[in-house]
Amino acid sequence: MADNPQDKRPLSPFMIGQYYRPQWTSMSSIFTRITGLSLLVSALMIVWWFVAASVGAEAFAIANGFLTSWFGDLVLFLSTWAMWYHMLFGVRHLIWDSGRMLEVDQSELYAQAALVVSVLLTIFVVIVL
Repeated sequence: MADNPQDKRPLSPFMIGQYYRPQWTSMSSIFTRITGLSLLVSALMIVWWFVAASVGAEAFAIANGFLTSWFGDLVLFLSTWAMWYHMLFGVRHLIWDSGRMLEVDQSELYAQAALVVSVLLTIFVVIVL
């Protein structure tokens, strides 16, 4: 089949910029998976902080020093965004499960709006709380 001279299409979309255009729905799905995994990592960091608090002052000082460092602050800030993003796209799946917003244009509009709303909610949480 690959030797057919009439078939000039590529066999796979290996050159993203040339053959495949990323779509809002596919990219949001990928980022939903990434944020889910990153939330697991941040949850483990918080568990480490609680366990260190129960073990003793020296262990707590190490864990607290890490979580309150610039890197810990960055991880917790990004975890706040990941939580909102992951939740909003979980709501998208609930909407899809009800048979609504399955058209491509509606789904892309939701993906764009949810991205903006997740950023706004993260800024709101960081400033207010």
